[in-house]
Amino acid sequence: MRQADIIRTTRETEITVAVNIDGSGEADIETGIGFLDHMLEQLARHGLIDLAVKAKGDLHIDQHHTTEDVGIAIGQAIHQALGGREGIARYADAHLAMDEALTRSAIDVSGRPFLVWKVAFTRDKIGGFDTELFAEFFRAFAQNAGITLHIETLYGENNHHIAESCFKSVARALRAAVAIDPKQEGRVPSTKGSLGG
Repeated sequence: MRQADIIRTTRETEITVAVNIDGSGEADIETGIGFLDHMLEQLARHGLIDLAVKAKGDLHIDQHHTTEDVGIAIGQAIHQALGGREGIARYADAHLAMDEALTRSAIDVSGRPFLVWKVAFTRDKIGGFDTELFAEFFRAFAQNAGITLHIETLYGENNHHIAESCFKSVARALRAAVAIDPKQEGRVPSTKGSLGG
């Protein structure tokens, strides 16, 4: 089983993350930010990744530190759980429709972190959550997971649907990218022989 536990403690946040890449989509999320909890539940459920996150942060200031640090910790857990990345599919993409919104995500589990974010919101907040923090979460996640991640909302009007389609499409792409490819027979899917960074 590809599993990892991460503890991240700073002056701004205290975060624990447990991840099982080969799980069934179970989620136990408590970040103190309701909408972020909801989105992380989608990431677990549609990625078929068991994910437990407990976070305490300086929410009396704002949501930025907690959101970013949760992204860091989840990314570190995914990176650790993948180990040497032997046998994985490596590349995947997913289009996700949620009512009027359509988002596509593409992933390369490359060891070379990068985020392309082409998502526009028409509101500053969704359920009290600052919409500018979605990019911060995914940037922190991609950097620490060691993945190249492209997210683009092709169209959409409802900001909740746009956000949720982003998390669900990333979940589906991640699920496919980290899946074991029987044709790889334990090999690292790279001519370099390594995807560690």
